[in-house]
Amino acid sequence: MARFRTWVGIAVAGALSLSLAGCSSTGGKRAEDARKAAAAQGKAAVNTPRWTFAMITHSGDGDTFWDIVQSGAEQAAVKDNINFLYSHDDEAQQQAQLVDAAVDKKVDGIIVTLAKPDAMKAAVARARKAGIPVITVNSGSAESKGFGALTHIGQDETIAGEAVGERLNERKRKKAVCVLHEQGNVGHEQRCDGVEKTFDGTVQRLYVNGTSMPDVQSAIEAKLQTDKSIDAVVTLGAPYADTAVKAKQGANSDAEIDTFDLNAKVAAGLKDGTLGFAVDQQPYLQGYQAVDLLWLYKYNADVLGGGRPVLTGPQIITKDEADALADFTKRGTR
Repeated sequence: MARFRTWVGIAVAGALSLSLAGCSSTGGKRAEDARKAAAAQGKAAVNTPRWTFAMITHSGDGDTFWDIVQSGAEQAAVKDNINFLYSHDDEAQQQAQLVDAAVDKKVDGIIVTLAKPDAMKAAVARARKAGIPVITVNSGSAESKGFGALTHIGQDETIAGEAVGERLNERKRKKAVCVLHEQGNVGHEQRCDGVEKTFDGTVQRLYVNGTSMPDVQSAIEAKLQTDKSIDAVVTLGAPYADTAVKAKQGANSDAEIDTFDLNAKVAAGLKDGTLGFAVDQQPYLQGYQAVDLLWLYKYNADVLGGGRPVLTGPQIITKDEADALADFTKRGTR
């Protein structure tokens, strides 16, 4: 029993240290967790029941951001002796059906994104009616509490957008394009709203077909060719930053490319000056905390946040910080 309590203490301390990290870099903690998991060869750090948690996101296929979220969740699941199930669909109705399927399986906890909250409301309500605790992650912070979720983990999208607008002011930009790659995603609209709120210049919204990078490139390129006064392009996802750079080159534009989210290519672009700055919301931390907090709720009825979202961002990353994060992005945890 004493040994069990020791392991539980380690797990709880790890979860609390992550929650206190907030917007700061947590790469060292993640590296240590990864090292311990490898040393343990996938063995759990606790002997609580092997509960099953399902994470259902609005990710499309091949989105590196969600690979990082999933990686964090899987790492926490190993530590917490959790059977972790991951599924995703970028169509809201299909995502809701995946939540229904998890309810039918009688899972012990559900983690879900609310990019299109209206379509998800009934499915989340069904989970709550079945007595399944729900944590929302990444998108839907405004709706999370009303939907009955325990807490929300992610960044406040409006605040993140405001941070971008302020940084654009510091960089003396005058006219920006906010590129929205997923129509109907409330978080994306909130990001652009935030940029407009604090940016002293003008902001135009450009809606693109995010499922086709050639279409994204041609749309941005056409916009830059049509309006040479545009001096900043803000993409809302890391995979789109590189495409925006290609569009800039094709349009022979001097516009600065900035982006939300971080991956290895973005870190390299920041380092060589191809990109101006990035907004990191720490997706690994979102996945890790979601599983850890569900485990804490099941084990000890703990709820973090006090009714408010648990923020993992925004953290502005520039050339100065890119080097320090390069190794983390290469291994897929930043």
